[in-house]
Amino acid sequence: MDFTLKKIAVLDDYQNYSLSLADWTLVQNKAEVKVFNRHLSEEEAAIELQDFDAICCLRERMAIPASLIQRLPKLKFIAITGVQHRTLDMVAARRRGIVVSHTARRGSGQYATAELAWGMIIALARNLTQEAHRMKIGGWQTSSGIAIGGRTLGLVGLGRLGSYMVPIAKAFGMRVIAWSQNMTAEKATAAGAVMVDKDTLFSQSDFVSLHVVLSERTRHLVGARELALMKPSAYLVNTSRGPLVDTEALIAALQQKTIAGAALDTFDVEPLPEDSVLRSIEEVILTPHLGYTVSELLEPFYLDTVENLLAFMAGNPMRVL
Repeated sequence: MDFTLKKIAVLDDYQNYSLSLADWTLVQNKAEVKVFNRHLSEEEAAIELQDFDAICCLRERMAIPASLIQRLPKLKFIAITGVQHRTLDMVAARRRGIVVSHTARRGSGQYATAELAWGMIIALARNLTQEAHRMKIGGWQTSSGIAIGGRTLGLVGLGRLGSYMVPIAKAFGMRVIAWSQNMTAEKATAAGAVMVDKDTLFSQSDFVSLHVVLSERTRHLVGARELALMKPSAYLVNTSRGPLVDTEALIAALQQKTIAGAALDTFDVEPLPEDSVLRSIEEVILTPHLGYTVSELLEPFYLDTVENLLAFMAGNPMRVL
C-alpha cells in the first residue's frame, strides 16, 4: 500500500482551532493541509475533496456514506475523533482499502455536555436569553423565572453522560427520576435516581433532559404522544442527538404552548437551516452543537489526529478502527 499523503483536509473546524491546538509542523512538512471552516454538503464535499488523499473529521459533523466515498478516488486515509463514527460507512471504506484511525485521549472535558445541559436548564428557568437580549437593547426585566430547587428532573438515559446530571440536580435540591429502554431499578438507584416508566417521567418532570444514543430504536423517542404528557409548565432539553425528538411535533407543542419551552443543541440537519421554524420561536434556546466543543476535548482530538497522520505516513498506521 502507498502510505504517501499529499493533500490532507481538516473538516468542519468552524472555530479554526485545529492548527493551533496541536503541532502540525511534521505533517505540513510532508503534505498540504487545508482546513475547511464551514460545513460541506455531500455534493460540495465530492467536488472540494476529490483531490485529497486524507480527511480528518471532527466527531460526526460530516457524514461519510458510501456514495461520498465512491466519489473520492484518491482517498486512502480517514482520521476520526473518538472511537466511532456512526455515519461513516466502514464497509465501503474497507472495500476501497481506506484505513480509518481513531483517537484515544479523552482529555479532561468529560463533563462538558452535562455542563451545557445544566446551563440550558438554568437559562430556561430564569428566561436568561430573553432578558439578556432585552438588556442589550436598552430594556429592563419583563418576566419572572422559576426556582429549580424542589422541581423534578427527568433523565431519559442514565449512562455515563446522564449520570453526570444527577449530583448537580441533588445539589440544587431536585428530585431525579429516570427511564430508558434498557434501564434497571438497580442501575438507577446506583446513579442516585429513581426509575419510573416512560409515561410517568414525561408527566411528572419539570425538566426532561435527553441522554441516549441515536439508533433506529430511539429515533423520535420523543414524539407528539410524549410531548402531550408533559406539563404546560415543563421544559425539554436535548444535548444528545436531534432525531431523538420529532421536530415537527415539538414545533407544534411550542407553538400551541402545551409545553413551556425547549433548549436544543442538536438537530435533524446540522448546521440548522437558516429558515428553520425553530429560529422564530421565542420559547426555544438554540445552540450550535456546543456539547463537546471545549478546548479540553478538542486538543486531545487534534493531538491524536496528528499522531495518526504521522503514523500512517511512516507506513505504520495506529489506532486503526
